[in-house]
Amino acid sequence: MTTQRLVENRHQMDERYYRTVRQMMASQAYRELAAAHMFGYGLRFAPELRWLKFMTWHIREEMEHYATVVSMYRDVTGEDVEPEVMARLSQKPIEFAESWFELAMAQFLYDRGGYWQLREYEECSFLPYRKTVVKILKEEAGHQTLGERIVVDLCKTGNYEGVKQRIFEKWLRQGLLSFGRPGTEGARYAIEVGLKKRDPGEVMQSFIDDIKPAVAACGLVFPRLSDIGIEAPAALDLSLPQMTAKGTVG
Repeated sequence: MTTQRLVENRHQMDERYYRTVRQMMASQAYRELAAAHMFGYGLRFAPELRWLKFMTWHIREEMEHYATVVSMYRDVTGEDVEPEVMARLSQKPIEFAESWFELAMAQFLYDRGGYWQLREYEECSFLPYRKTVVKILKEEAGHQTLGERIVVDLCKTGNYEGVKQRIFEKWLRQGLLSFGRPGTEGARYAIEVGLKKRDPGEVMQSFIDDIKPAVAACGLVFPRLSDIGIEAPAALDLSLPQMTAKGTVG
Protein backbone atom coordinates (compact mmCIF):
# COMPACT_ATOMS: atom_id res chain seq x y z
CA MET A 1 0.00 0.00 0.00
CA THR A 2 1.38 3.41 -0.92
CA THR A 3 1.80 6.12 1.69
CA GLN A 4 -1.51 7.92 2.26
CA ARG A 5 -2.68 10.97 4.13
CA LEU A 6 -3.56 10.00 7.70
CA VAL A 7 -6.98 10.94 9.03
CA GLU A 8 -7.86 11.44 12.69
CA ASN A 9 -11.42 12.77 12.76
CA ARG A 10 -14.61 13.41 10.81
CA HIS A 11 -13.58 16.95 9.80
CA GLN A 12 -10.65 15.61 7.74
CA MET A 13 -12.86 13.31 5.63
CA ASP A 14 -14.66 13.91 2.39
CA GLU A 15 -18.12 12.40 2.05
CA ARG A 16 -17.09 9.15 0.38
CA TYR A 17 -14.29 8.45 2.83
CA TYR A 18 -16.74 9.09 5.67
CA ARG A 19 -19.36 6.72 4.22
CA THR A 20 -16.73 4.03 3.78
CA VAL A 21 -15.48 4.41 7.35
CA ARG A 22 -19.04 4.22 8.68
CA GLN A 23 -19.61 1.02 6.74
CA MET A 24 -16.34 -0.46 8.00
CA MET A 25 -17.18 0.27 11.62
CA ALA A 26 -20.75 -1.01 11.35
CA SER A 27 -19.59 -4.23 9.67
CA GLN A 28 -16.94 -4.82 12.33
CA ALA A 29 -19.47 -4.24 15.10
CA TYR A 30 -21.75 -6.82 13.45
CA ARG A 31 -18.94 -9.38 13.21
CA GLU A 32 -17.94 -8.95 16.85
CA LEU A 33 -21.49 -9.31 18.18
CA ALA A 34 -22.29 -12.17 15.78
CA ALA A 35 -19.24 -14.04 17.08
CA ALA A 36 -20.36 -13.50 20.67
CA HIS A 37 -23.82 -14.86 19.81
CA MET A 38 -22.37 -17.88 18.02
CA PHE A 39 -19.93 -18.81 20.78
CA GLY A 40 -22.55 -18.09 23.44
CA TYR A 41 -24.95 -20.55 21.80
CA GLY A 42 -22.16 -23.09 21.51
CA LEU A 43 -21.21 -22.92 25.18
CA ARG A 44 -23.63 -25.80 25.89
CA PHE A 45 -21.39 -28.16 23.92
CA ALA A 46 -18.17 -27.55 25.88
CA PRO A 47 -17.31 -31.02 27.25
CA GLU A 48 -15.47 -30.09 30.44
CA LEU A 49 -14.55 -27.26 32.79
CA ARG A 50 -11.39 -26.10 31.03
CA TRP A 51 -13.33 -25.59 27.78
CA LEU A 52 -16.23 -23.94 29.58
CA LYS A 53 -13.74 -21.47 31.06
CA PHE A 54 -12.11 -20.85 27.68
CA MET A 55 -15.43 -20.34 25.89
CA THR A 56 -16.78 -17.91 28.50
CA TRP A 57 -13.51 -15.97 28.28
CA HIS A 58 -13.79 -15.95 24.48
CA ILE A 59 -17.38 -14.68 24.60
CA ARG A 60 -16.36 -11.92 27.01
CA GLU A 61 -13.49 -10.93 24.71
CA GLU A 62 -15.83 -10.68 21.71
CA MET A 63 -18.21 -8.51 23.75
CA GLU A 64 -15.38 -6.22 24.82
CA HIS A 65 -14.36 -5.82 21.18
CA TYR A 66 -17.96 -5.07 20.25
CA ALA A 67 -18.14 -2.38 22.94
CA THR A 68 -14.89 -0.86 21.66
CA VAL A 69 -16.22 -0.60 18.10
CA VAL A 70 -19.58 0.79 19.30
CA SER A 71 -17.73 3.48 21.24
CA MET A 72 -15.52 4.34 18.25
CA TYR A 73 -18.57 4.61 15.98
CA ARG A 74 -20.24 7.00 18.42
CA ASP A 75 -17.09 9.13 18.73
CA VAL A 76 -16.75 9.45 14.95
CA THR A 77 -20.37 9.83 13.88
CA GLY A 78 -22.19 11.07 16.99
CA GLU A 79 -24.66 8.21 16.42
CA ASP A 80 -25.43 4.79 17.91
CA VAL A 81 -24.60 1.81 15.67
CA GLU A 82 -26.42 -0.75 17.82
CA PRO A 83 -29.85 -0.45 16.15
CA GLU A 84 -28.22 -1.10 12.76
CA VAL A 85 -26.28 -4.08 14.12
CA MET A 86 -29.34 -5.57 15.80
CA ALA A 87 -31.40 -5.17 12.63
CA ARG A 88 -28.71 -6.86 10.55
CA LEU A 89 -28.43 -9.74 13.04
CA SER A 90 -32.19 -10.16 12.86
CA GLN A 91 -32.19 -10.15 9.05
CA LYS A 92 -28.97 -12.17 8.63
CA PRO A 93 -28.44 -14.18 11.83
CA ILE A 94 -25.10 -15.93 12.23
CA GLU A 95 -25.04 -19.69 11.78
CA PHE A 96 -24.83 -21.72 14.99
CA ALA A 97 -22.72 -24.78 15.80
CA GLU A 98 -24.64 -27.85 16.94
CA SER A 99 -21.84 -29.94 18.50
CA TRP A 100 -18.44 -29.59 20.12
CA PHE A 101 -16.79 -30.69 16.87
CA GLU A 102 -18.69 -28.04 14.92
CA LEU A 103 -17.95 -25.37 17.51
CA ALA A 104 -14.24 -26.13 17.16
CA MET A 105 -14.58 -25.90 13.36
CA ALA A 106 -16.29 -22.53 13.74
CA GLN A 107 -13.54 -21.30 16.04
CA PHE A 108 -10.99 -22.49 13.50
CA LEU A 109 -12.53 -21.01 10.35
CA TYR A 110 -14.88 -18.17 11.32
CA ASP A 111 -12.52 -16.77 13.92
CA ARG A 112 -9.48 -17.23 11.64
CA GLY A 113 -11.31 -15.52 8.78
CA GLY A 114 -12.04 -12.55 11.02
CA TYR A 115 -8.39 -12.39 12.03
CA TRP A 116 -7.20 -12.26 8.40
CA GLN A 117 -9.87 -9.69 7.57
CA LEU A 118 -8.70 -7.41 10.38
CA ARG A 119 -5.05 -7.67 9.37
CA GLU A 120 -5.91 -5.72 6.23
CA TYR A 121 -6.51 -2.65 8.44
CA GLU A 122 -3.27 -2.73 10.47
CA GLU A 123 -2.01 0.27 8.47
CA CYS A 124 -5.41 1.93 8.00
CA SER A 125 -5.23 5.62 7.09
CA PHE A 126 -8.05 6.35 9.57
CA LEU A 127 -6.03 6.31 12.78
CA PRO A 128 -8.80 5.52 15.32
CA TYR A 129 -9.72 2.43 13.31
CA ARG A 130 -6.07 1.40 13.03
CA LYS A 131 -5.64 1.74 16.80
CA THR A 132 -8.74 -0.37 17.47
CA VAL A 133 -7.69 -3.06 15.00
CA VAL A 134 -4.18 -3.34 16.43
CA LYS A 135 -5.67 -3.77 19.91
CA ILE A 136 -8.09 -6.48 18.78
CA LEU A 137 -5.42 -8.35 16.80
CA LYS A 138 -3.09 -8.37 19.79
CA GLU A 139 -5.81 -9.87 21.97
CA GLU A 140 -6.92 -12.39 19.32
CA ALA A 141 -3.44 -13.65 18.49
CA GLY A 142 -3.18 -15.93 21.52
CA HIS A 143 -5.97 -18.31 20.51
CA GLN A 144 -5.80 -18.35 16.72
CA THR A 145 -4.63 -21.96 16.48
CA LEU A 146 -6.74 -23.49 19.24
CA GLY A 147 -9.79 -24.41 17.14
CA GLU A 148 -7.49 -25.79 14.46
CA ARG A 149 -5.74 -28.08 16.94
CA ILE A 150 -9.03 -29.38 18.35
CA VAL A 151 -10.45 -30.07 14.87
CA VAL A 152 -7.30 -31.91 13.74
CA ASP A 153 -7.24 -34.03 16.89
CA LEU A 154 -10.94 -34.90 16.63
CA CYS A 155 -10.63 -35.80 12.94
CA LYS A 156 -7.80 -38.19 13.78
CA THR A 157 -10.20 -40.22 15.94
CA GLY A 158 -12.18 -41.22 12.85
CA ASN A 159 -15.45 -40.43 14.62
CA TYR A 160 -16.48 -37.61 12.30
CA GLU A 161 -15.97 -39.06 8.84
CA GLY A 162 -19.63 -38.78 7.93
CA VAL A 163 -20.02 -35.12 8.87
CA LYS A 164 -16.63 -33.44 8.73
CA GLN A 165 -16.70 -32.30 5.07
CA ARG A 166 -20.20 -30.82 5.35
CA ILE A 167 -19.32 -28.96 8.56
CA PHE A 168 -16.03 -27.79 7.07
CA GLU A 169 -17.79 -26.32 4.03
CA LYS A 170 -20.39 -24.59 6.20
CA TRP A 171 -17.77 -22.76 8.26
CA LEU A 172 -15.34 -22.23 5.39
CA ARG A 173 -18.12 -20.24 3.76
CA GLN A 174 -18.58 -18.14 6.91
CA GLY A 175 -14.85 -17.49 7.13
CA LEU A 176 -14.60 -16.42 3.48
CA LEU A 177 -17.62 -14.14 3.74
CA SER A 178 -15.57 -11.99 6.13
CA PHE A 179 -13.53 -10.61 3.22
CA GLY A 180 -16.28 -9.30 0.96
CA ARG A 181 -16.51 -9.60 -2.82
CA PRO A 182 -13.26 -9.41 -4.79
CA GLY A 183 -12.63 -6.94 -7.57
CA THR A 184 -15.26 -4.36 -6.66
CA GLU A 185 -14.95 -0.63 -7.22
CA GLY A 186 -15.52 -0.09 -3.50
CA ALA A 187 -12.55 -2.29 -2.63
CA ARG A 188 -10.36 -0.42 -5.10
CA TYR A 189 -11.37 2.89 -3.55
CA ALA A 190 -10.60 1.66 0.00
CA ILE A 191 -7.14 0.58 -1.14
CA GLU A 192 -6.48 3.84 -2.99
CA VAL A 193 -7.21 5.96 0.09
CA GLY A 194 -5.29 3.67 2.42
CA LEU A 195 -8.19 2.29 4.41
CA LYS A 196 -7.16 -1.30 3.65
CA LYS A 197 -4.19 -3.02 2.07
CA ARG A 198 -5.41 -5.57 -0.48
CA ASP A 199 -8.32 -6.75 -2.59
CA PRO A 200 -10.53 -9.41 -0.94
CA GLY A 201 -9.38 -11.98 -3.50
CA GLU A 202 -5.79 -11.65 -2.31
CA VAL A 203 -6.87 -11.93 1.33
CA MET A 204 -8.85 -15.08 0.51
CA GLN A 205 -5.70 -16.65 -0.87
CA SER A 206 -3.69 -15.79 2.25
CA PHE A 207 -6.41 -17.26 4.46
CA ILE A 208 -6.67 -20.43 2.38
CA ASP A 209 -2.89 -20.88 2.33
CA ASP A 210 -2.87 -20.47 6.11
CA ILE A 211 -5.41 -23.25 6.71
CA LYS A 212 -4.19 -25.71 4.03
CA PRO A 213 -1.96 -27.82 6.34
CA ALA A 214 -4.82 -28.38 8.80
CA VAL A 215 -7.31 -29.09 6.00
CA ALA A 216 -4.98 -31.75 4.60
CA ALA A 217 -4.28 -33.22 8.05
CA CYS A 218 -8.05 -33.59 8.62
CA GLY A 219 -8.56 -35.43 5.33
CA LEU A 220 -10.76 -32.62 4.02
CA VAL A 221 -10.87 -31.07 0.54
CA PHE A 222 -11.73 -27.58 -0.62
CA PRO A 223 -15.05 -27.45 -2.46
CA ARG A 224 -15.59 -25.41 -5.59
CA LEU A 225 -16.21 -22.08 -3.91
CA SER A 226 -19.11 -21.15 -6.17
CA ASP A 227 -20.88 -24.26 -4.83
CA ILE A 228 -20.90 -22.75 -1.33
CA GLY A 229 -21.97 -19.32 -2.49
CA ILE A 230 -18.58 -17.60 -2.52
CA GLU A 231 -17.48 -15.31 -5.34
CA ALA A 232 -13.74 -15.79 -5.72
CA PRO A 233 -11.01 -15.11 -8.31
CA ALA A 234 -10.72 -17.86 -10.93
CA ALA A 235 -7.00 -18.17 -10.22
CA LEU A 236 -7.45 -18.90 -6.51
CA ASP A 237 -5.17 -21.81 -5.60
CA LEU A 238 -7.05 -24.49 -3.64
CA SER A 239 -4.44 -27.23 -4.03
CA LEU A 240 -3.51 -29.10 -0.86
CA PRO A 241 -0.10 -30.32 0.37
CA GLN A 242 0.59 -34.04 0.29
CA MET A 243 0.33 -36.12 3.45
CA THR A 244 3.20 -38.40 4.49
CA ALA A 245 2.74 -42.03 5.50
CA LYS A 246 2.80 -40.87 9.13
CA GLY A 247 -0.18 -38.61 8.56
CA THR A 248 1.76 -35.34 8.62
CA VAL A 249 1.96 -32.70 5.93
CA GLY A 250 4.91 -33.26 3.61
